[in-house]
Amino acid sequence: MKTPHFNPNSKVENHETHGIHEKRSRWGTHRVGRKGSGHRRPWSPVLIVLASLMLSALPLRAQWLTQTIGLKQGWNAVYLHVDASYETLHNLVGAGALIPTPIAEVWMWIPPSAGMQYVQTPQAPLDTGSQWASWKKAAGTTSALQRLVGNAAFLVYATTDFSWTVKGRPVPPNYQWTVSGLNFLGFPIAPASAPSLEDFLNPAPDLRLDAEIFQYPGGELGDNNPARIIAYRSTFVRRGQAFWMRATNVYNRYFGPFEITAVSAGGLKFDRTLGSASLRLRNLTTSDLTVTLKLAASEPPPAGQPAIAGAPPLLVRGSLNPTNLTHGYSNLPAGTPRSWVLAGQGQPGSETEVVIGLNRAAITAAPGELLAGILSFTDSLGFSQVDVPVSATVASAAGLWVGGAVVTQVGQYLKAFQTDTNGVLVTSTSTNDFGAYITTNIDTSLGDVPRFFPLRLIVHNPTNGGAVLLQRVYVGQDAYTNQVVATREAVLNRALLAEARRISVTHLPWTENNDGWTFSGLLGPAANVSATVRLDYADQQSNPFLHTYHPDHDNLDATFKTPLLQGVESYTIVRNITLAVTPPADDFASLTAAGQQLGGTYAETIEVLGLVRQVGSTNTPDTREFEVRGAFTLNRINDVPTLTKTP
Repeated sequence: MKTPHFNPNSKVENHETHGIHEKRSRWGTHRVGRKGSGHRRPWSPVLIVLASLMLSALPLRAQWLTQTIGLKQGWNAVYLHVDASYETLHNLVGAGALIPTPIAEVWMWIPPSAGMQYVQTPQAPLDTGSQWASWKKAAGTTSALQRLVGNAAFLVYATTDFSWTVKGRPVPPNYQWTVSGLNFLGFPIAPASAPSLEDFLNPAPDLRLDAEIFQYPGGELGDNNPARIIAYRSTFVRRGQAFWMRATNVYNRYFGPFEITAVSAGGLKFDRTLGSASLRLRNLTTSDLTVTLKLAASEPPPAGQPAIAGAPPLLVRGSLNPTNLTHGYSNLPAGTPRSWVLAGQGQPGSETEVVIGLNRAAITAAPGELLAGILSFTDSLGFSQVDVPVSATVASAAGLWVGGAVVTQVGQYLKAFQTDTNGVLVTSTSTNDFGAYITTNIDTSLGDVPRFFPLRLIVHNPTNGGAVLLQRVYVGQDAYTNQVVATREAVLNRALLAEARRISVTHLPWTENNDGWTFSGLLGPAANVSATVRLDYADQQSNPFLHTYHPDHDNLDATFKTPLLQGVESYTIVRNITLAVTPPADDFASLTAAGQQLGGTYAETIEVLGLVRQVGSTNTPDTREFEVRGAFTLNRINDVPTLTKTP
């Protein structure tokens, strides 16, 4: 293998010659400038991030894709569209790999930050070169470069021809172009395509005419390796191949017929709260272009990485309905295409917004599980494939839910009495009801109310057990500055009360301990839970039949000393409250917000208990029931799963 060297024609001057190991301890500054300038500039934030990735692994709770790259014996210029930093190079291609590889060296190009790129001819790797970090199989785990990141160019030395497969997390393209020197980069070519350089650059005539492009044909480095490309028509561009490019008169943004903007390096990540995310498609050609989207399932994760439960159920937002101001949608199942026709660059319609939503209502996986897939965008020219990772964490319904119900119907209590042939009411002759009118029917059907009646609802939903209906709740930080949801103010950090919040309702009885009322189960999709709120007839604090300072409604006898029995002046009230969660409305916003919003039918049976009478051998209170119906909506405002009751 020919000893790697630095091209003497390069105009990068390295003022520090201590080697890359010492440079790793000097990330603060590095001298890079025109020869003889000695100008000192700070390192780019990109360099710092890349440096950290060389040394340590980042957890990748995401999707997986294998990129295949054909290596020739000798030096190969490689561009990675996947991030494989979950594992070290020692275990990927070195002595620790399960399958031996003929890869002897990997050199990563670290481009200087904007305004610092003065490389005028292609660089070859050099141990002390300021733009390179290297891994060598012989050095093993002591090499400076330890991991492979995506959106990066590498020089890879193979001792024989080899088909190299790299499994990693797909990353959307993210290019930094400089006009002050050479760029070392690759293009997101569709895996099954290999357009000629002439055809590929045809939509960007300024770049095609001005660019100087160099490639590595394989073999040892030399005067013609890398070689400048002259015959664009007979040179083909493949995915995973890196080129040196310079266009001093063109600030280039063309890396394929279309680009995707407004998407982060991590792709679309639907955490426990996010319901939708948007990106923009932009046509970079002068003619109409069709861009097609398909959802693909993730490959199985490598050993030691989190399991993937399946692909997330996704929606593509449609047009706005002017009648109800909701957006339509179309499902995006795996393998089903969805296309947009973009007008030529600079014309109306040359770019469009694409809003992707997570249909949380359709998720069947357990809370905490990972869903992941890949959004693959291709163009009608067959040139490019841009892979955008998409992942979702299945949300639990645990936390604090606040909202309200509106009573829209109330049960009637209308009696019909018996009359004789002359229309005169008939009275009873029985001993118990002597003289009373005879009831023939009681109409308790529900009737619409003339005006809706609102009821605020506060529900804490734990991880296990039953949800709790609360009269009041406190949200803030405890003595250790942990976020808490509490039943008493004493739990909160007194120094931080100004940042805390108390939420309360007036239609539920106040109690000192504020323990609440437990529902029969947990809140969640399709839940149907009930709770019973009992208000004692002698509760002077909350019972509406009692007026403590009114002699006819204080529940005391004429001496104002002896409490009266239930049903004399006051009644016990028993409220049986049921929340029946229904599926969200069939529109984009409702389906994607299902993890943070629940709604459905509100039903309540109100029992009013009066005097206790002996019926046979059983003491039974006089009872009157009232039914109310309506609808409820709850929004999760906090995902703390524990309700703290004591400091």
